[in-house]
Amino acid sequence: MSTDPNEYKYELQCHLGGGDFDTPCLARQLDCKDREDGAKGIPVMWLSRPRGVPGAVWAHHSGPTCLYDPKPEDLLPRIAADIQRQFQNLPVNAGAVVAQPSPNTLRGAETNFYAEAAEQQFDITMFGQKVHVVATPVQYTWNYGDGTVFGPQPSMGGPLPQDRWGEKTRTSHAYASTGDFQVVLTTSFQGTYSVNSGPPLPIPGQGQFNAPPQTISVWRSLTRNYADDCNANPQGQGCPGVGG
Repeated sequence: MSTDPNEYKYELQCHLGGGDFDTPCLARQLDCKDREDGAKGIPVMWLSRPRGVPGAVWAHHSGPTCLYDPKPEDLLPRIAADIQRQFQNLPVNAGAVVAQPSPNTLRGAETNFYAEAAEQQFDITMFGQKVHVVATPVQYTWNYGDGTVFGPQPSMGGPLPQDRWGEKTRTSHAYASTGDFQVVLTTSFQGTYSVNSGPPLPIPGQGQFNAPPQTISVWRSLTRNYADDCNANPQGQGCPGVGG
């Protein structure tokens, strides 16, 4: 869902409505020269108004800027129809999984996991137009590798000082058995796109991207009591260098 309170449209730079144009404006309007691929450019102004407000008036937002397309009136709908697919195919870095402790942890103990993910920006070309995409991480899903999945939820977690390792956190997990487990983080990104330096428009839905799996080895701990004093009997059970 978009958090942008505005909606947008573009108009020809010097258009007054109907078939009328501002003659003095035409004399100084932006020169959108034809490109090498033959696409013809048109100078436009971007307008905005509050979304969902009855009677809201369109007002200048930005521009002038150029649009290049044989059918410029169809340009934005075509980009809007394809932008979500393009977004999902971008090389978005889902981030990395960090575990505390790592790479080994204990069975039954809380292992703190957190994500390292950041906003990313991309410049692509769609239908001959320059499209700028911003991808922002918004939700995280943790697959701990033992059949437990947590999310999607908004917390990426965070590091703990070493003296607090073992505390339960929002994204921590306690393994019930020993072994090696592959922890996979799926990060959901919300995106916006702007066409030829126009206003940012929301990309519908979200893009999901997986971080590289992080292997965590779960061990068990044993506690044994011995009666031997290693100073008096260095060969006693439990002393350094003596087999169990």
